[in-house]
Amino acid sequence: MTAQGIIPIFRIFDEKKAKEFYLNYLGFKLDWEHRFEPDLPLYFQISMHDIQIHLSEHYGDCSPGAAIRIEMKGLEPFHRKLLAKQYNYSRPGLEETPWHARECCVIDPFSNRIVFYENLDE
Repeated sequence: MTAQGIIPIFRIFDEKKAKEFYLNYLGFKLDWEHRFEPDLPLYFQISMHDIQIHLSEHYGDCSPGAAIRIEMKGLEPFHRKLLAKQYNYSRPGLEETPWHARECCVIDPFSNRIVFYENLDE
């Protein structure tokens, strides 16, 4: 057996706000969407490079307020790109940590936290 990866699931409550934040602001792309019927909750996958995240309106899939960390290269240009978008609900900082990483933390409209980080020792 070989583990192949992990895909976190974040709880969302509003499709429009989720897409504005994840697709327009952060720059993820929409991979696919699924609803069992037109009036039922949405479940969809977004991705950026090799990172995939599932977003779900389904009650019980997960709790709002979760957190993930995404390692990346080129964090400073990504941070500048976010600030240049002048998104009304987020102006993330960039900080260096005692564990030799540079981090940029964003919180989505549903209180889920994503920490984009770059190891400084590499």
